[in-house]
Amino acid sequence: MLALRKSVRRKWTPNDDIVLISSWLNTSKDPVVGNEQKSVAFWTRIAAFFAASPLVAGWEEREAKHCKQRWHRINELVCKFCGAYEAATREKASGQNENDVLKLAHTIFYNNHKKRFNLEHAWKELRNNQKWCDVATAKGSSKKRKGKEEEEVDGFQST
Repeated sequence: MLALRKSVRRKWTPNDDIVLISSWLNTSKDPVVGNEQKSVAFWTRIAAFFAASPLVAGWEEREAKHCKQRWHRINELVCKFCGAYEAATREKASGQNENDVLKLAHTIFYNNHKKRFNLEHAWKELRNNQKWCDVATAKGSSKKRKGKEEEEVDGFQST
Protein backbone atom coordinates (compact mmCIF):
# COMPACT_ATOMS: atom_id res chain seq x y z
CA MET A 1 0.00 0.00 0.00
CA LEU A 2 1.34 3.43 -0.92
CA ALA A 3 1.53 5.95 1.85
CA LEU A 4 0.21 9.33 0.84
CA ARG A 5 2.49 12.15 1.81
CA LYS A 6 0.51 15.00 3.28
CA SER A 7 1.88 18.42 2.47
CA VAL A 8 2.62 20.63 5.41
CA ARG A 9 0.56 23.78 5.54
CA ARG A 10 2.73 26.86 5.73
CA LYS A 11 1.34 29.38 8.18
CA TRP A 12 1.06 33.02 7.26
CA THR A 13 3.78 35.06 8.93
CA PRO A 14 3.56 38.78 9.73
CA ASN A 15 5.97 39.31 6.81
CA ASP A 16 3.63 37.37 4.49
CA ASP A 17 0.72 39.50 5.71
CA ILE A 18 2.59 42.72 4.94
CA VAL A 19 3.42 41.51 1.42
CA LEU A 20 -0.22 40.44 0.91
CA ILE A 21 -1.48 43.83 2.10
CA SER A 22 0.90 45.60 -0.24
CA SER A 23 -0.20 43.32 -3.08
CA TRP A 24 -3.88 44.01 -2.39
CA LEU A 25 -3.38 47.79 -2.09
CA ASN A 26 -1.34 48.01 -5.29
CA THR A 27 -3.76 45.83 -7.25
CA SER A 28 -6.93 47.47 -5.96
CA LYS A 29 -5.62 50.99 -6.58
CA ASP A 30 -4.40 50.25 -10.11
CA PRO A 31 -5.85 53.16 -12.16
CA VAL A 32 -5.46 51.30 -15.46
CA VAL A 33 -7.55 48.24 -14.55
CA GLY A 34 -9.61 49.72 -11.73
CA ASN A 35 -12.67 47.68 -10.87
CA GLU A 36 -13.14 46.45 -14.43
CA GLN A 37 -12.06 42.89 -13.66
CA LYS A 38 -13.58 39.70 -12.40
CA SER A 39 -12.78 38.42 -8.92
CA VAL A 40 -10.68 35.53 -10.25
CA ALA A 41 -8.54 37.90 -12.32
CA PHE A 42 -8.18 40.30 -9.40
CA TRP A 43 -6.98 37.60 -6.98
CA THR A 44 -4.73 36.03 -9.62
CA ARG A 45 -3.03 39.42 -10.02
CA ILE A 46 -2.64 39.73 -6.24
CA ALA A 47 -1.12 36.23 -6.01
CA ALA A 48 1.30 37.08 -8.84
CA PHE A 49 2.27 40.37 -7.16
CA PHE A 50 2.74 38.48 -3.89
CA ALA A 51 4.92 35.81 -5.53
CA ALA A 52 7.06 38.47 -7.24
CA SER A 53 8.04 40.08 -3.94
CA PRO A 54 11.65 39.48 -2.93
CA LEU A 55 10.43 39.30 0.70
CA VAL A 56 8.81 35.91 0.04
CA ALA A 57 11.33 34.59 -2.48
CA GLY A 58 12.22 30.94 -2.04
CA TRP A 59 8.93 29.96 -0.45
CA GLU A 60 6.26 27.87 -2.09
CA GLU A 61 3.88 30.12 -4.02
CA ARG A 62 0.51 30.97 -2.52
CA GLU A 63 -2.53 30.27 -4.65
CA ALA A 64 -4.97 33.05 -5.42
CA LYS A 65 -7.68 31.41 -3.29
CA HIS A 66 -5.30 31.29 -0.31
CA CYS A 67 -4.46 34.97 -0.73
CA LYS A 68 -8.16 35.77 -0.93
CA GLN A 69 -8.99 33.76 2.22
CA ARG A 70 -6.17 35.33 4.20
CA TRP A 71 -7.05 38.83 2.99
CA HIS A 72 -10.67 38.45 4.05
CA ARG A 73 -9.55 37.30 7.49
CA ILE A 74 -7.14 40.23 7.84
CA ASN A 75 -9.73 42.71 6.58
CA GLU A 76 -12.45 41.44 8.91
CA LEU A 77 -10.29 41.57 12.02
CA VAL A 78 -8.60 44.88 11.16
CA CYS A 79 -12.01 46.50 10.59
CA LYS A 80 -13.17 45.25 13.98
CA PHE A 81 -9.97 46.50 15.61
CA CYS A 82 -10.43 49.91 13.94
CA GLY A 83 -13.75 50.13 15.76
CA ALA A 84 -12.10 49.18 19.06
CA TYR A 85 -9.33 51.72 18.46
CA GLU A 86 -11.87 54.43 17.66
CA ALA A 87 -13.71 53.64 20.90
CA ALA A 88 -10.42 53.72 22.84
CA THR A 89 -9.57 57.09 21.26
CA ARG A 90 -12.93 58.51 22.41
CA GLU A 91 -12.16 57.31 25.96
CA LYS A 92 -8.65 58.75 25.99
CA ALA A 93 -8.01 60.64 29.19
CA SER A 94 -5.69 63.58 29.66
CA GLY A 95 -2.09 62.44 29.98
CA GLN A 96 -2.58 59.16 28.12
CA ASN A 97 -0.29 58.49 25.18
CA GLU A 98 -0.63 56.42 22.00
CA ASN A 99 0.49 53.24 23.78
CA ASP A 100 -2.22 53.68 26.40
CA VAL A 101 -4.86 54.07 23.69
CA LEU A 102 -3.53 50.99 21.88
CA LYS A 103 -3.64 48.91 25.08
CA LEU A 104 -7.21 50.01 25.71
CA ALA A 105 -8.13 49.17 22.09
CA HIS A 106 -6.80 45.64 22.61
CA THR A 107 -8.86 45.34 25.80
CA ILE A 108 -12.01 46.59 24.05
CA PHE A 109 -11.43 44.20 21.15
CA TYR A 110 -10.99 41.28 23.55
CA ASN A 111 -14.10 42.20 25.53
CA ASN A 112 -16.18 42.51 22.34
CA HIS A 113 -14.92 39.42 20.50
CA LYS A 114 -13.60 37.12 23.27
CA LYS A 115 -10.26 36.66 21.51
CA ARG A 116 -6.98 38.53 21.29
CA PHE A 117 -6.19 40.74 18.31
CA ASN A 118 -2.96 39.37 16.87
CA LEU A 119 -2.78 41.34 13.61
CA GLU A 120 -1.43 44.62 14.93
CA HIS A 121 1.22 44.55 12.17
CA ALA A 122 -1.58 44.48 9.57
CA TRP A 123 -3.54 47.21 11.33
CA LYS A 124 -0.46 49.47 11.33
CA GLU A 125 -0.14 48.97 7.57
CA LEU A 126 -3.81 49.64 6.86
CA ARG A 127 -4.98 52.11 9.50
CA ASN A 128 -4.12 55.26 7.54
CA ASN A 129 -5.61 54.11 4.25
CA GLN A 130 -8.90 55.76 3.33
CA LYS A 131 -11.02 52.61 3.53
CA TRP A 132 -10.07 51.84 7.12
CA CYS A 133 -10.28 55.47 8.23
CA ASP A 134 -13.81 55.54 6.80
CA VAL A 135 -14.73 52.27 8.55
CA ALA A 136 -13.93 53.69 11.98
CA THR A 137 -15.65 57.00 11.25
CA ALA A 138 -18.73 55.38 9.70
CA LYS A 139 -19.24 53.05 12.66
CA GLY A 140 -19.13 55.96 15.09
CA SER A 141 -21.47 58.14 13.05
CA SER A 142 -24.00 55.36 12.44
CA LYS A 143 -24.44 54.96 16.19
CA LYS A 144 -25.12 58.68 16.49
CA ARG A 145 -27.68 58.52 13.67
CA LYS A 146 -29.35 55.53 15.25
CA GLY A 147 -29.55 57.37 18.55
CA LYS A 148 -31.22 60.39 16.94
CA GLU A 149 -33.69 58.16 15.09
CA GLU A 150 -34.61 56.47 18.37
CA GLU A 151 -35.15 59.87 19.99
CA GLU A 152 -37.44 60.95 17.17
CA VAL A 153 -39.37 57.70 17.29
CA ASP A 154 -39.89 58.08 21.02
CA GLY A 155 -41.12 61.62 20.43
CA PHE A 156 -38.77 63.42 22.79
CA GLN A 157 -35.30 64.90 22.67
CA SER A 158 -32.74 64.43 25.38
CA THR A 159 -30.79 67.42 26.65
